Amino acid sequence: MFLVASNPELVSFVLISVVIIVVGSLLRYLKQPSIIAYILAGVLLGKHGFKIITDDNAIRIIGEFGLILLLFFIGMEISLPQFIKKWKVPTFGTIFQILGSILMVGLIGWYFDWELKNIIVLGFMISLSSSAVVIKLLQDNNESQTKIGQSVISILLVQDILIVPMLIITSYLGGEAPATSEIILQLVGGILLVSVIIWVLRKKKFSLPFSERIKDDHEMQVFMAIIFCFGFAVLTAFFHLSAALGAFVGGMVVHAARSTEWFHDSLHSFRVLFVAIFFASVGMLIDISFLIENWKIIALIITTVYIGNHFINALVIYYFGRDWKMSLYGGALLAQIGELSFVVVSTAFYAQIITDFVYQLTIVVISLTLLISPFWISATKQLLGIKNPAELTKS
Repeated sequence: MFLVASNPELVSFVLISVVIIVVGSLLRYLKQPSIIAYILAGVLLGKHGFKIITDDNAIRIIGEFGLILLLFFIGMEISLPQFIKKWKVPTFGTIFQILGSILMVGLIGWYFDWELKNIIVLGFMISLSSSAVVIKLLQDNNESQTKIGQSVISILLVQDILIVPMLIITSYLGGEAPATSEIILQLVGGILLVSVIIWVLRKKKFSLPFSERIKDDHEMQVFMAIIFCFGFAVLTAFFHLSAALGAFVGGMVVHAARSTEWFHDSLHSFRVLFVAIFFASVGMLIDISFLIENWKIIALIITTVYIGNHFINALVIYYFGRDWKMSLYGGALLAQIGELSFVVVSTAFYAQIITDFVYQLTIVVISLTLLISPFWISATKQLLGIKNPAELTKS
């Protein structure tokens, strides 16, 4: 009893696991992805559900580890030379998509007489898609190595990079300009990341430190994998850049060193656990009472976001060389609002750009789009008659 009483986090882990197993078994019977089970577990156990787990900040922090691990794993699947060759689609595509999102919000804001700063912030919010949801679904369906899968992942990664200028602009809109020291740190961090990428590109063949010494030592391999994954994440976070972006670059370095197999084996279990907790933390943000009271406006916003995001992204992907069927599928993959949007709206709220009601509204909308996303993607695949994109568009 003393162990349980003095370690509430231990109870939280057990309860999350039990609920995930129960809900996940039901959803698997209904042929639904495990992501939904994770989010529903958070809804049921969080402070807006049965109030069994109320320290959602601790869960959120642990959940961020899941996002870092997810990006590290996808980085290990990316060939850097091929990624650089396809820079046009993610770079220009993401910029056009962000501008399209701001324009869409601007049309709605013009009707409701919103201020320009609210339009820009909400445009930023809906323009960011979910790396965690999309990459997980692509990997589960063996689609991450397809042409459309690679295009979508590239767009997601550029979005992760552009979160930095978005946060700077949001701070300016709130009258709080970022410190010069912070801007310098970000520039230095960006230069270091680019330098690492250039070094990997020019160095055709290299080995990771101590890789030969620990090739038969599984325990040391686990610690080496953790150092590479979270070491790159800590480095970029120090420079006020995305920690997940640093993990992705670390994954690409591992891929270039041809060490992906033992890295994958060492961290796979950690990834499953922390990714599940990340999605559970998203579920804990959904306020059921707020949702019931404001369901009409929430339903209207979610419908607008999904239709708008879907077709904006589909048009961008089609323009850069995909056929309509695959472009519409890519649009479905990117239609939801991503986890980094939580950071944007939090910055806007504390900068007093948006009210408490708008903040609560956006939190619920973001969380619900993440929950709905697997259903939307599945429905789109069925409507388009796509049974196996991995066979249709292998790169």
